[in-house]
Amino acid sequence: MEFTKMHGCGNDYVYVNCLREEIRHPDKVARYVSDRHFGIGSDGLILIHPSEIADFRMAMYNLDGSEGKMCGNGIRCVAKYVYDYGLTDKTSIAVETLAGIKYLDLTIQAGKVEQVTVNMGAPILDPPKIPIHLGLDRCVAETLEVGGKEYEVTAVSMGNPHVVTYVEDTATLPLAQIGPGFEHHEVFPEGVNTEFVQVLNRSEINMRVWERGSGETLACGTGTCAAVVSCVLNGLTEEEVTVHLLGGDLKIHYDRAGNTVWMTGPAAVVYDGTIDISEVDV
Repeated sequence: MEFTKMHGCGNDYVYVNCLREEIRHPDKVARYVSDRHFGIGSDGLILIHPSEIADFRMAMYNLDGSEGKMCGNGIRCVAKYVYDYGLTDKTSIAVETLAGIKYLDLTIQAGKVEQVTVNMGAPILDPPKIPIHLGLDRCVAETLEVGGKEYEVTAVSMGNPHVVTYVEDTATLPLAQIGPGFEHHEVFPEGVNTEFVQVLNRSEINMRVWERGSGETLACGTGTCAAVVSCVLNGLTEEEVTVHLLGGDLKIHYDRAGNTVWMTGPAAVVYDGTIDISEVDV
């Protein structure tokens, strides 16, 4: 299998051009290539397919083999791949995902994609659609007990389910101990990605994330969008926020009047290669 390893703010995936490759068991391949000791090492696998309703279709698999509906950092890298590797010459493209069609604008420098702005669409706040089972019309600044401790949480879907909570210092947070309790909490029937946010001022936040199926990652695109939506709904920031992640910065604009979230950030190629998947893709 030919592949390209790419990352957005350190959120790294193995990308495969399925316009010319066929991957029959992507869940198995995702687990195989994601292993950082015996495989390539990544947060998962992203496949680039042709689409009948958009320019391209993206399929995303977490490192445990589960399929995700959307990946903000991943979709920016898809945009860079299709432009840099000559699959399109458009600087505005549409990408089909399980969370709907997303529209992307590419910034080009020296013939390569430098950064990408993604229209992430409207945040979903209706609990059954997130999904979260709390018996509420909305989950904004509600109390949730996790591991014997109470947290104030806001639940948002950006194609994937997210819950956002606030901490005094993200740097000292024992995330590996806390994260699984949120991910597997009974109120989240499909699991949940959890964003731990430290508000620095009205236009900047620090964030760490525990992703369902992957654990802690250096960045999460849909998670940064959910975090800023939560901050705005709770009156903690303005609508345009720089989110500082372990892997870099993303700029998020939540146009509350237009009910649309915009994400801008980098995309980078690490290397190209080939890997033998004959043992797993059978």
